[in-house]
Amino acid sequence: MNELNKEQDLAALRFKSAARDLEHIVRHIAARYIVQEVPLTWRLLHAIEAEALADLGFASRHDAVMLGLFQRPADFQFPETDDPVDFGRSNALPAVFAFAVSAYDAAEKSKASATRSRTPSDDRGVGRAWGG
Repeated sequence: MNELNKEQDLAALRFKSAARDLEHIVRHIAARYIVQEVPLTWRLLHAIEAEALADLGFASRHDAVMLGLFQRPADFQFPETDDPVDFGRSNALPAVFAFAVSAYDAAEKSKASATRSRTPSDDRGVGRAWGG
């Protein structure tokens, strides 16, 4: 039983490491679009997902079984349009989608915070997170 617990603990650590790695990759990709003020659309979300999961560094650091855990299940269908992303009340998101949405949300909160903290004499422009 103790050996099983060790294996489960190791598997959990490997998963957490891979998830952190993937989140870092997704945030880096999303940041490129955020600084350009590109709105988060379904098409962009799919592109971010494809780029993140194709990252050679990610693939080389984690085994195929671990990589498979981050693939979007075939029955999770999402639009591939230029409409803004809206998940409604859904909380069942593929990992890459969740990381990208989180990056955009953080940028929006940061923008709002910077806007609130500006004084009238502050003449630095505040960029919008994604133009919306």
